[in-house]
Amino acid sequence: MIVVYGIKEKLNPIKEKLSDVIHGCMQSVLGMPEDKRAHRFLPLEREDFYYPGGRSDAYTVIEINMMAGRNSETQKALIKALFQELESQLSLAPIDVEITIKEQAPYQWGFRGITGDEANDLKYKVNV
Repeated sequence: MIVVYGIKEKLNPIKEKLSDVIHGCMQSVLGMPEDKRAHRFLPLEREDFYYPGGRSDAYTVIEINMMAGRNSETQKALIKALFQELESQLSLAPIDVEITIKEQAPYQWGFRGITGDEANDLKYKVNV
């Protein structure tokens, strides 16, 4: 699951395209299938979103939650692909984007009535 935060006046107009860019990177780097898009957008009021100095109002935070298993080079490739594609397709400067990957053990995920370590029918690889 991916959660995206930003100031609502900047985030709302680009949500659809931003979702497309994020999912495209997830597909190309991680091999995620087309139907595995789980994005949550949290547009915030300006007074509810504090961010570091040197950033513009376009500052966007992307939290990627995934089952543990992807190696560090794969995760770094995903982050770099996101920076590149967000800048080229949405003109979001890398200084205005923060990306974090949060990993949880498969047994800590629950979906379709089972835990992630019980799922044997995933259409994508976790260990890449």
